[in-house]
Amino acid sequence: MNFLSFLAFVKYELSDFTGFLVSLAVPLRTLKANKILRIMKIKFLGATREVTGSKFLITTGKGKKILLDCGIYQGKGLETDAMNRNLDFKPAEIDHIILSHAHIDHSGLIPYMYRLGFRGSVVCTNATRDLCSIMLPDSGHIQENDTYYFNKKRAKQNLPPVQPIYTLEDARKCMGLFIGVPLNRKFNIDENIRLKFTNTGHMLGGAVINLQISEKGRVVRLAYTGDIGRPENRILRSPEPFPQCDILITESTYGGRLHPPMQDAQTELLRVVKETCTDKGGKLIIPSFSIGRTQELVHSLNNFFNAGQLPRIQIYVDSPLAVNATEIFRLHPDCFNDDVQEVMENDPDPFGFSSLHYIKSADDSKALNTLKDPCVIISASGMMEAGRIKHHLANNIGNSRNTILAVGYCSPNTLGAKILRGDTEVSIFGEIHQIKAKVERIEAFSGHADYNEMIDFLKCQEKEKIRKTFLVHGDYESANAYKGHLNRAGYKKVEVPELGQEVEI
Repeated sequence: MNFLSFLAFVKYELSDFTGFLVSLAVPLRTLKANKILRIMKIKFLGATREVTGSKFLITTGKGKKILLDCGIYQGKGLETDAMNRNLDFKPAEIDHIILSHAHIDHSGLIPYMYRLGFRGSVVCTNATRDLCSIMLPDSGHIQENDTYYFNKKRAKQNLPPVQPIYTLEDARKCMGLFIGVPLNRKFNIDENIRLKFTNTGHMLGGAVINLQISEKGRVVRLAYTGDIGRPENRILRSPEPFPQCDILITESTYGGRLHPPMQDAQTELLRVVKETCTDKGGKLIIPSFSIGRTQELVHSLNNFFNAGQLPRIQIYVDSPLAVNATEIFRLHPDCFNDDVQEVMENDPDPFGFSSLHYIKSADDSKALNTLKDPCVIISASGMMEAGRIKHHLANNIGNSRNTILAVGYCSPNTLGAKILRGDTEVSIFGEIHQIKAKVERIEAFSGHADYNEMIDFLKCQEKEKIRKTFLVHGDYESANAYKGHLNRAGYKKVEVPELGQEVEI
């Protein structure tokens, strides 16, 4: 063999050896990828250090993708739209969405997911499914209306129109993906994932999501509480103990605050009604969430009426969604507490009395603006950001005889928060309105437990068996305060995750 032939032989052998190394590298890379895939993870994609947009993505060791809640961001203007459109995952790759309850900040992006190709299942309680069947189409209608008026402004600025994030039709179609599961019933997502819902008492159908995931010879027990209700609810059954978990994801909305006693709310409500409507002859405007809070208010007023305590005034519930939701409440008496069951023995309708009127049509709603008689108007939304309540505020906030009564939480950037913090004027529909009406607040009507009540709710758990606790659905101050309370109560390894943070479980 001459020298040139020898060089050619060496080059051939080296190339063959290099190919051999490359062939080894491919399965090595595959093994590494599979190793990473086999680690179960959870990614926090919403309601982290804030109280809206709940979304938590579990990726199992076998690559199954499960989204706990699919909530819409609310109350941040144009920033909200961008946050809702940028999901940080591909909807078509999600296998299942599991809902804790029907509030829009927990369910409101499901139609958007559907629009982008999601065709997995949406698993929730029966009552949550029924509520979503009216709430999601209502949200789609709002998306279309808001975009219509927004595009009118853009046209004046010679800007191209934008599309709604989803439509009424998207919301209707996505309901075909829903699967209703009774409370306390074991449900197999697949051969490795078992689910059970347990009552939280937060709203009709609200539940802890209890997941048991079996992989690699181990079982991970994960509990996501969703929003936790008060131990004494005016309508619903109290929160119930839930199975022992290894990983706990829980809310912290009122992690640094305590509520007044529940009975104080009843006394305060009757006082405000009498002072506004009887003493001053004014209108009492109550911004209220259509689902849950409105029914609680109506039930309280119903009890006052039955006891002969309610002044002779007219009560108006001006929200088509609230009217439909009340009908769904009537379909689920099994969710009611013993007090409501007792009332129903003599009063078959705890959400109706002779001076109560449910308003659906826009014309009837507008007629309330010219009404001179004292009355109570309950209208959505609770944070005063959208819906018919904005019209009632615009027409009544400048009259000192009237009262604006807040009965729930308002995110810091919402119209409700601006009114509650004592501003002398606010912008409604682009016009400045002086705040001359009296502004009151009854915190005991809140549907969220305070930190003592949340800690009591967790007493069903053996805290030493919880490997890690994640606090969500609360602003950073509230979550941090709650973390301190939990630490003092003996809970270890409590974290307040950041948006987009991914952790192994």
